[in-house]
Amino acid sequence: MTTKTAGQATFARGVHPPEEKYLAEELPIEVLPAPNEVRISLLQHLGAPCEAIVAPKQDVAIGDKVGEASAFISAPVHASIDGKTARPTVTTLPNGRHVPVIPIKAADEQSLGGQALYDDVLGGSWPRDGLDRYEPAEIAKAALEAGIVGLGGAAFPSHVKLARNEERPIEYLLVNGCECEPYLTADYRLMIEAPDAIITGALLAQHATGADKVIVGIEDNKPRAIEAINNAAGGTVIEVRSLRTKYPQGAERQLSVALVGREVPTGGLPLDVGVVVHNVGTIAALVRAVLRGKPLTHRIVTVTGGGINKPKNLLVPIGVSYTELIDFCGGMNEEAVRVVSGGPMMGFTVGDLSTPVTKGTSGVTVLTGEDVRKASETTCIRCGRCLDACPLRLVPTKMALAARAGNKEVARRFYLTACVECGCCAYVCPASIPLVQLIRTGKVMLA
Repeated sequence: MTTKTAGQATFARGVHPPEEKYLAEELPIEVLPAPNEVRISLLQHLGAPCEAIVAPKQDVAIGDKVGEASAFISAPVHASIDGKTARPTVTTLPNGRHVPVIPIKAADEQSLGGQALYDDVLGGSWPRDGLDRYEPAEIAKAALEAGIVGLGGAAFPSHVKLARNEERPIEYLLVNGCECEPYLTADYRLMIEAPDAIITGALLAQHATGADKVIVGIEDNKPRAIEAINNAAGGTVIEVRSLRTKYPQGAERQLSVALVGREVPTGGLPLDVGVVVHNVGTIAALVRAVLRGKPLTHRIVTVTGGGINKPKNLLVPIGVSYTELIDFCGGMNEEAVRVVSGGPMMGFTVGDLSTPVTKGTSGVTVLTGEDVRKASETTCIRCGRCLDACPLRLVPTKMALAARAGNKEVARRFYLTACVECGCCAYVCPASIPLVQLIRTGKVMLA
């Protein structure tokens, strides 16, 4: 159901947590110097892991493929620095998954770094003329070969969503510039600093999918981004719309309702209602893959929070450790007590700071003791606030308590697997019950 507030389209329910974006929103993207080592995870996406195709002590250059995708829903991985591979090891990602990684020791000299790296990834011109010379299948293949996945956090292999399906035509391509998660500003800086890359990428994605219309949705707390994308979109068929600032406005299901009034059925996909959604970062990676032939080796990560000394927006090589990012930002202050991969609504606590950044790492949020004390759990008072906030009209307490009790029947009855783990329920819960964590545990139980 589409609702209107102050003349703007939005979705029903949801929440509006403190944005906390002031910490990093005015800080331009900086290039992180090449680390001494990166560790490239062979599973950085939804779907099947890829298979290592390099041997230990093999010389690799930035952009060389080191892991090959062997399944349709998968994505290859590439070296993000020049260097020499080491023997594969295993790491534990913040979401708890144990995954194999390929370490790469950095060479003394790097072929790309500093301003040259920034220009290679985001800078320069992004022409729009003659894009129809690329066949739709060619664009989807370029996304596959470049290892592009959803950079908004979902990390779904992008070539799957770009592949044209004549039996299920796409009417709307929605480009997600909402970045509704508190603290994070990586997409915001991208829209301000590289709007032309986003617009050219959106035109390529439209050509690939055959979408009739393209709409870029941006929350109204980002007026500079709206202006930058509007100016870049001049003379094109792309429409830019301002959306009410509300969480989770950037979720696929909610964005589809807010922008085009189409509700994705439970258990379904936006494709089922003629919609495909791509994040602005994903679109920028796509245009670089198609026009410049470059794979996804770097991404923008916001390092922020009250517990970090110098918040920054960084362009970092995939596989760099959280420790490297935090150290480059001046380290943690005495108030820091918890490091979260992503934002506070949907992020995971990082137990080991040597954990490598993956394609889906949009931010590193360092929380203070005061932030964490606000989340001390007490007893559920059956207030129903979680029901009022859930954008999918689920019953979070029933699902969470069923998961805690190990009751599969009740978990299924209340559609636990339909939950998108947005965290609205946990945010409004006066008892601070870890509803999202319990629901994630329940999904593992059911699987």
